[in-house]
Amino acid sequence: MVERGPGRSRRPASIRARATGGAALVVLLALVIGAVAFVAVLRGSLTDGVRSAAEQTLDGLAARVETDGAAAVRAEDDDVLAQLQDADGRVLARSEDGPDQPLDADADDGYRHDGERWLLVTDDVDLPAGGDAVLVVGAPLEDTDAAVRTTTVLLVVAVPVVVALMSLVTWSVVGRALRPVDRMRREVDDIEGANLDARVAEPGSGDEVDRLAATMNRMLGRLEASQQAQRQFVSDASHELRSPLATIRQHAEVARAHPEATGTAELADVVLDEGARLQDLVESLLLLTRVDERGRDRDRAVDLDDLVFAEASRARSAHGPTVRIDVSGVAPARVRGDDRLLARVVRNLVDNAVRHAEQLVVLGLGATGDSAVLTVDDDGHGIPESDRSRVFERFVRLDEGRARDAGGSGLGLAIVDAVVRAHGGDVAVSAAPGGGARFTVRLPLQQD
Repeated sequence: MVERGPGRSRRPASIRARATGGAALVVLLALVIGAVAFVAVLRGSLTDGVRSAAEQTLDGLAARVETDGAAAVRAEDDDVLAQLQDADGRVLARSEDGPDQPLDADADDGYRHDGERWLLVTDDVDLPAGGDAVLVVGAPLEDTDAAVRTTTVLLVVAVPVVVALMSLVTWSVVGRALRPVDRMRREVDDIEGANLDARVAEPGSGDEVDRLAATMNRMLGRLEASQQAQRQFVSDASHELRSPLATIRQHAEVARAHPEATGTAELADVVLDEGARLQDLVESLLLLTRVDERGRDRDRAVDLDDLVFAEASRARSAHGPTVRIDVSGVAPARVRGDDRLLARVVRNLVDNAVRHAEQLVVLGLGATGDSAVLTVDDDGHGIPESDRSRVFERFVRLDEGRARDAGGSGLGLAIVDAVVRAHGGDVAVSAAPGGGARFTVRLPLQQD
């Protein structure tokens, strides 16, 4: 005998088996209750018929007794039990087949005589010679009992047969309904990372199974897109990381081979600059990962205007009078989210605008409907309309007018897009009134 390990449990029954068993149990209970009720109703109906016939016989015999006296009772045939009793229950007369002992009309299960059940009815009669008597008449229940027994036997045989047939039909129908699901299971089980472009066959029936297949195909499509994006991301990240590392290694090799050509200070400057690029790139990658794994537990009310003013002040301190930053169009707006991620959105947009502006960056913030609308304008060269859908992709480089001239990682706008979408908003780029680029961010307002 094979014993199960402590960590293993008995395999649960299949949906097909559970559906068949559940249907069989319900039908069995319904049929048993119905059969018992039917037998009870049949017995009562047949008994009422016998009682009605017995009462008719009683009425006819009572009329004859009141005319002919006890002789009318003795003249009854053997198909009817009849007794004439006095007030004390003594038998004054009986039919040919009637017993010598007084008939008990109050018997709950009927009166038994010669192994059969009889239904007794009574009536008070007036004797011709004077005095009162009780007339008792019995009718046989043999035919009623036989009909009930026959019906019970038929039901005992029919109920299991019906349950078995119903179980067979349910097993077959559920099996046919689940056959596409089992086929989808096998198809999905064969899908691996190398063939995420595969799809399950959709039955086209328009039912739940067909909708399940369509949902699984959409899920596989998202997984395929995610895998492609991940591969592209890893490829681009590897390329971006290779460039500063190669620069550092190249200068280090030159410094070691030709110490008279490259000084320590020059090498240190190269290492610091490229190290800063590496640090910025790694931090940006970590931030993107954090956005992808963001939960709602960090959400809180955030005054977006405070973040805009803080970033404007930081940019003024960093760039001095080179670029003027206008915040006159900033109005109060409160949203809900992660304040550090939203601050990074504002910082990236301001840094991007300052990097490409000629003289002016204009920040605007207000509420429109149920959304907070943040705009960041610069008066630079702008972004060609054909490239506006690409600027939010990771590691995307445009022409020299938007080139990485300040050591950027190429992930700033990708971070903006990811954070805004994670907060239920959207970001778009268009032409600014001053001729440069306008970035517009829409976020849901905090609901009081």
